[in-house]
Amino acid sequence: MTKAVKVNSAVGHKPGGAADTIECVADVLEREVDSVIVDWLARVEHEPDLKCVELSFQERTGHLPHLLHDVIARLRLGAGTKAPVSRAAADHGDLRRKQGYTVAMAVEESRLLQVTIFSALHKNVKNLEFSKLLPDVVTIADEVDSQLKEQMLRFMAAETSTAKTTKAN
Repeated sequence: MTKAVKVNSAVGHKPGGAADTIECVADVLEREVDSVIVDWLARVEHEPDLKCVELSFQERTGHLPHLLHDVIARLRLGAGTKAPVSRAAADHGDLRRKQGYTVAMAVEESRLLQVTIFSALHKNVKNLEFSKLLPDVVTIADEVDSQLKEQMLRFMAAETSTAKTTKAN
C-alpha cells in the first residue's frame, strides 16, 4: 500500500529537473527495514553492556523484522483505532531473558531501536510527508514503548515463575 506522490512545485524539484517522491513514514520504514536492522546492530555492537551476551546475527536481530512490522502496521491504523498488543514483543521478552539479558539491557536495546528508526527517517526527510511527520514520530515512540512494556511484562512473569519454582524445590 504505497502512497507516493510526485512533487511538482519548485520546492520539490532536485537540480536537473527530477522531482522528489513524497512518501508516508510507514512506506519509508517498510523500504528501509533491512538498513534499520543493520544500523541497529552497529549501534548495539558499540554497547559493551549488550555485547557481553554473545549472540549470532540471527539471535540478536531475528526479532526486529516482527517488531518493525508492528510499528509499520501501527502507523497505518486509522486515527482512534486501538493498537493490538505486540505478540512479537512478548516473545522477545521471553527470548532475551533466556539469553541472559537484564531488564536494563532490554531497555537499552529498545532505546537504540527508537534512535535507529528516527535516524532512518532523518536520512529520508526530503521524501517524507512533512505534515504527518511529528504525529508519526509520536506513534513510533508510543509503539516502541508499548512493545518494551510487553517485553518487560513477559520478562518479569518468567522471573516470578522461576522464583516460585526455585522456592518450591
